[in-house]
Amino acid sequence: MVRLFRPDPAHPFQIARFLSFSSFVLILGTALILVIFISNYAREVFFKKNTNFALLLAENLNHQIFQRFTLPTVLGFGRIELKEPAQYQRLDQVIKSTIHSFHVLEVRIYNKEGEVSYATKGNLLGKKLLSKQDITKTVKFRKHFFVLEKKVSNIKAMFTLNFPPQSVILKTVYPLKAERTFGLKREPIMGILEFKQDISKDFETIVYFQWLIIVLFICSFLVLYLLLRGIINRAEVLLLERLREKEKLETALHKTEKLASMGRMVSAIAHEIRNPLGIIQSTSEFLYKKFEKENDSKAKFLKAIFEEATRLGRTVSDFLDYARPKDPRQEEVDLKKLINKVFSFLEQELKSKQIDIYFEGKSFICIGDNDLLYRVFYNLILNSIQAIGKKGWIKVIFKSFENTVVIQDTGPGFEDKMIEKYLEPFFTTKEQGTGLGLAIVQNILEMHGAKFSLQNHSQGGEVRIHFKRC
Repeated sequence: MVRLFRPDPAHPFQIARFLSFSSFVLILGTALILVIFISNYAREVFFKKNTNFALLLAENLNHQIFQRFTLPTVLGFGRIELKEPAQYQRLDQVIKSTIHSFHVLEVRIYNKEGEVSYATKGNLLGKKLLSKQDITKTVKFRKHFFVLEKKVSNIKAMFTLNFPPQSVILKTVYPLKAERTFGLKREPIMGILEFKQDISKDFETIVYFQWLIIVLFICSFLVLYLLLRGIINRAEVLLLERLREKEKLETALHKTEKLASMGRMVSAIAHEIRNPLGIIQSTSEFLYKKFEKENDSKAKFLKAIFEEATRLGRTVSDFLDYARPKDPRQEEVDLKKLINKVFSFLEQELKSKQIDIYFEGKSFICIGDNDLLYRVFYNLILNSIQAIGKKGWIKVIFKSFENTVVIQDTGPGFEDKMIEKYLEPFFTTKEQGTGLGLAIVQNILEMHGAKFSLQNHSQGGEVRIHFKRC
């Protein structure tokens, strides 16, 4: 007997249920995996954020200890001796005022042998609590590191509703450095700084956040997962952007403070030098002309004194121009006439070095201070002449539609890795020079709202100046 096949009407529904259940398991499994991944990633971001903050606190502690304790103590007592109660109490005040409200549990300072020289817990003084490996890492290799101390495991932490204080502690070990070497040598290591921060509340927040993610993923599956993932990604991007902005602001603030203090110092020194230098210059010039008429052999010595005093006078003027820039006047300036005036002044030097001059493009008029802009182009063209040495050319290109002036030369050009260095005050590649030429140029152009950049072209160096007020 032949048996005919009949399709089971429930069969398609069973397949649909199977596929639905399989999809459910697949989506749920994927969601759980992603939950674990995101939770771990959030923990890593949390740890990175706390270590970055701890590093900033360590650098601030280092700075405060050096500025408010080390320098005054050395000046007042001749050396640092923490066994002296007055010195120890002063250091204790500096540290406690610095760490106030930062959830710091304990601070220790070790000497280079690993013995505790200072501790907020006085019973630790004189004890060796650092391993040789930690001492070598911080003193010899000048490295900082972090240690996360937890009294509860990650799994147990997920089922803990309230974290008791000091459940999670971040320990920071940082090499305590002397400052103000001005880049002349490596900062010497004075000791080892160690402090602990209670980050239990932050860790508890991360745990709650992980549970929130898990619940949302289990309840909402793929839709809420994608939404939450988008929110987390967005939050991470915003956090990273804010951290980058904060780092830029801190860098800019540090640079501004450094330059301001340097400017005040330079201004004071230059002002004190200028008056006696003027007397030396005028007196040597008078005596030089007098002895020269009399054909006296002393004239050549007086000439050398006069020339060196004149050169030093220009250097002092550079210092004062950088430290105390004047406000620019607002007047119409024909840039081509101004640059021609510079070339006329340097005509003899250009001829002696066989340097040709070329102009390209149509000149334009900008709004600014004629004298200050003359100083800008004088410095830039003089730099080009010095860079070329002998036999070459300087080309000035006017791009009136862009309000831009380009100066090109056949010198060796700029090293790409040193572009930022060239603009730093007191940095120079010349044997004789103050390193203020380009710094003064940048200051003047910034006061005019102009942008200034250094780069290279196919045959040498190139300077671009973009004026906004034209």
